[in-house]
Amino acid sequence: MNLLLDTHAFLWFSEDSPNLSKNSKSLIENSENNCLISIVSLWEMAIKISLGKLKIKIEFKNMVDEIVNHNFTILPITFEHTVELSSLYFHHRDPFDRLLISQAIIENLTLISADEVFDKYEIKRIW
Repeated sequence: MNLLLDTHAFLWFSEDSPNLSKNSKSLIENSENNCLISIVSLWEMAIKISLGKLKIKIEFKNMVDEIVNHNFTILPITFEHTVELSSLYFHHRDPFDRLLISQAIIENLTLISADEVFDKYEIKRIW
């Protein structure tokens, strides 16, 4: 299964947080699944860290090492993702989440997220 981790899911997995559901943790740890981290999540973290709205255990400059060490893949933003974004309904206004939704739709990915608003977009979401 191809899994796109929402920003919080990735951070909770990396920090071994009890906030991550057992089901999500099991799927992420399953070597048969392909886990992706969107560049959008890295962008979101960088902005929130610089604004003082996010504190993480990992130094942000080492985030790519964290991703590689877990055998995750960084998903870039493509023009097709932005085309999908341009026609996406406004069930949700968060720009980071909207781009994750667009990527999940275009790439046919299952999103690992606690955010139930994603279900309004008829994507595959697991928590």
